[in-house]
Amino acid sequence: MRTHARLCTFVLLAAAALAPQLASAKGCLKGAAVGGVGGHVAGGHGVLGAAAGCAVGRHMANKKDKQAAQQQAAPARPAPGQKSS
Repeated sequence: MRTHARLCTFVLLAAAALAPQLASAKGCLKGAAVGGVGGHVAGGHGVLGAAAGCAVGRHMANKKDKQAAQQQAAPARPAPGQKSS
């Protein structure tokens, strides 16, 4: 039981240390909900699943934002073999 408590404490501290923007919860809430349900079903580890889901959801949201920023910054180019108008 003590090992489980130590592991949970370590995971929560690591997640807090790695979260650069605590105010921005984009992706975290949805990921935490899915991860919490999955963790609960997979063995009663809902909190651990929620923490992991939040981290994954946040990562995916950052990736999506970065991709959108790159597409917005790059000018649209015609496909090879097509004339530009």
